[in-house]
Amino acid sequence: MKDNGLMTIDSNGTTPETLARLAQAIEKTGMTILARVDHAAAAHASNLPLRPTEVFIFGNPRAGTPLMQLDQRVGIDLPIKVLVWEDECGKTKVSYNTISWIASRHDLGPSTEAVVKAMTAAIETVVAEAAARPVQANPAF
Repeated sequence: MKDNGLMTIDSNGTTPETLARLAQAIEKTGMTILARVDHAAAAHASNLPLRPTEVFIFGNPRAGTPLMQLDQRVGIDLPIKVLVWEDECGKTKVSYNTISWIASRHDLGPSTEAVVKAMTAAIETVVAEAAARPVQANPAF
């Protein structure tokens, strides 16, 4: 599913399995995990119910910095964030903003095409490994 730059795919595993594979995939690509935000744990600490919902924030300055050099406001969308969550039926999902959407949102133009393609390939590979699914072909942009 793709909606306003938000891509969501089903995972072929449980939430803990998907989270573990996501961490491994990020590290394998040489990107750095900057933070993990466990929304469900925070909700539970406040006695509020929330199905598993965790965000990984990660990236590589060599990829993102050229985009921010063109427009520092890109920093609101970078580093990359991937959300692993469980729907009401217990199915694990993986969601992220597409890099082409981020580039379009900030009107970065054709000079960033190579960086956008490389970042798109990296995030698609990471997400596919996390979800234990084949990598999809890159959408045209």
